[in-house]
Amino acid sequence: MAQTGEKRKRETEEENGAEGGTIAAHPLSGFELKSVLRDSAREKTIFLHGQVTNVSQVPEDAVVILEKIPFQADAVFNLLKNEPKLKLQLKNDIYGVYHLSPPPELNEIKTTVICPATEKHIKKYLQQEIYLINETEEDYKAITLPFIETQSFSVQWVYNILEKKAESDRIVYENPDSVNGFVLIPDFKWNQKQVEDLYLIGICHQRGIRSLRDLTSDHLTLLKNIFQEGKEAILKRYGIHENKLRIYLHYQPSYYHLHVHFTALGHEAPGCSVERAHLLSDVIQNIESNPNYYQTRTLTYVLREDEVLLKKFRESGMC
Repeated sequence: MAQTGEKRKRETEEENGAEGGTIAAHPLSGFELKSVLRDSAREKTIFLHGQVTNVSQVPEDAVVILEKIPFQADAVFNLLKNEPKLKLQLKNDIYGVYHLSPPPELNEIKTTVICPATEKHIKKYLQQEIYLINETEEDYKAITLPFIETQSFSVQWVYNILEKKAESDRIVYENPDSVNGFVLIPDFKWNQKQVEDLYLIGICHQRGIRSLRDLTSDHLTLLKNIFQEGKEAILKRYGIHENKLRIYLHYQPSYYHLHVHFTALGHEAPGCSVERAHLLSDVIQNIESNPNYYQTRTLTYVLREDEVLLKKFRESGMC
């Protein structure tokens, strides 16, 4: 689940077309397709497992993610007003379907290359069976918490951001208070070229808050700061009002340091479904009504077939 700083740095570099590790001058040099891990027509994304040739001419496993980026309204308007060439596909009464070949600037494909890819990377993007877990207070104490405490989930990359050792130029806003402050930074999945798929992360300065399960009334000031100041910062920088934002936490999170997701309401970001996302406004109200709400509440979430935590639940006879 956790994402290390090295992995984050590598994925960011690869998204920008930089060279890294043992990849040759071109990150897809000698690419040979091994399998299609997953293909999502809804998300317009395909995940591929292949091999590329490194500088020593040795094949290495790679995961390649191809994603169509959202349209930019101004560029589309300029294209259409100039009467682009259309190839008729179907005409019926008032309905016309055409094929239009856009110019390169409107036909970009965001390409992420993970190389050398481990078996863990390949499994992560493989289409797998998923299972719904209803985690009670007792389950958390007996299964989930021991699992978290025995795993080496590195969050050093988070500390690097908070300490300005990395990505300081990308910080959109910061409240520097060590207890109730946070930094707001674009998520690496957002290319920042258009606001339709806006995606930022609010990372709290306070350490030791691993997830939703740790939150109590002691954290209300922190949560309210993230909620209010995050909205204000996004309005000031990007012109997006709060009624166009989805602000939520994940449970289970992808890494165990408290962070909040800010996404454009019209963007169906990964993990925004009801099985994982908890609206921050609801979280605040729940804690105000019961300071220990998230210590006692049964929380429901999805686990994939290959996840170790699912194995722990099965070993305990809970699923």
